[in-house]
Amino acid sequence: MSGEYIDPWGDNLIEDYAKVARHFGLEHFDAKMFPNPNRLMRREIVFAGRDLKRISECIKGKKPYYVLTGIMPTAERLHFGTKGVVENVKYFQENGAETYVLVADLESAAARGVSVDEARKRALEFHIPAYLALGLDIKKTHFYFQSENRTVSKLAFEAAQKITLNEFKGVYGNADPGRIMSAVTQIGDMIYPQEKHGKPMPGIIPVGIDQEPHIRLCRDYLHKIDSQKRFMPISSLYLKFLPSMDGSIKMSKSNPKGNISIPEDPKVAEKIIKSAVTGGRKTLEEHRKLGAEIEKDMVYELLKHHLIESDKELKKIHDDYKSGKMLSGEIKQLAVEKMNMFLKTFDEDVKKYQKKIDDVQFLKF
Repeated sequence: MSGEYIDPWGDNLIEDYAKVARHFGLEHFDAKMFPNPNRLMRREIVFAGRDLKRISECIKGKKPYYVLTGIMPTAERLHFGTKGVVENVKYFQENGAETYVLVADLESAAARGVSVDEARKRALEFHIPAYLALGLDIKKTHFYFQSENRTVSKLAFEAAQKITLNEFKGVYGNADPGRIMSAVTQIGDMIYPQEKHGKPMPGIIPVGIDQEPHIRLCRDYLHKIDSQKRFMPISSLYLKFLPSMDGSIKMSKSNPKGNISIPEDPKVAEKIIKSAVTGGRKTLEEHRKLGAEIEKDMVYELLKHHLIESDKELKKIHDDYKSGKMLSGEIKQLAVEKMNMFLKTFDEDVKKYQKKIDDVQFLKF
């Protein structure tokens, strides 16, 4: 975050999440609001949101609502932050939400310079199978391409007529044409399910905190046209991203040597993990006596965020490492083994869904 802006197209992670939540008026996330919270919710990796009570009531009362996320088909691989977002979409899907995944082919052309045709090819060959491999239900997930959805384009045009240049600058810090087009198209995406149903409907958008500006602009726009009563303000859920394994706060797209991508060569993953910043002490004697400075340990964070599902198993690692019983080399080796298992399963599942691409539920327009 620079000053009072977050750049959703940038690559810096957030250093102080509590400060960001206060600055933008986000609600503290309380896992007790949601039944059977997932790993990310239980461990406070999901840390904030907007209008969460409305979604909680939909889940508990079995009322209609939707969850939506997007695919940016520009890179050849995913980063682990995307894995976290998809896992949160999966949580709401499993708790009654209509699920929509848009392929942002228009945004990739406007903001990233990837043609619509190339974006479609990348999405079909890798990104859609990857999202399914990360846990989305192929029978319950509605996919669509922005370029084919005329309703999204109409909604984006309506938003562009109401949002001023100063409002764009107030949210993003600047307002170049490509980013304006991207932002209004995202508004169209976020409210599309409500337009599709022809009535206001609760919906939640799980994102990394870097995408907060898009949520804020959409909510500000809906507040501006509130007299029309066409749409309900969208809810949102915010995720902390895993810091780089070298201790910096760069995302994997700009710091490949410090981060593991999905998929990844297991040997590359092992090298990154074994060179990661840890909380181990300088000497074995000191480590056995004082234990690890676990709050500085990037390998433990990797296990906590992504590689260990069982809270009981994670607590044992935490306690053994913090007490000095477990060494830095041992936690690194454990992470290597867990990572190899994840990468192997992911590769197998991607190949499975590549063969099932004809079974994917694409919306027809």
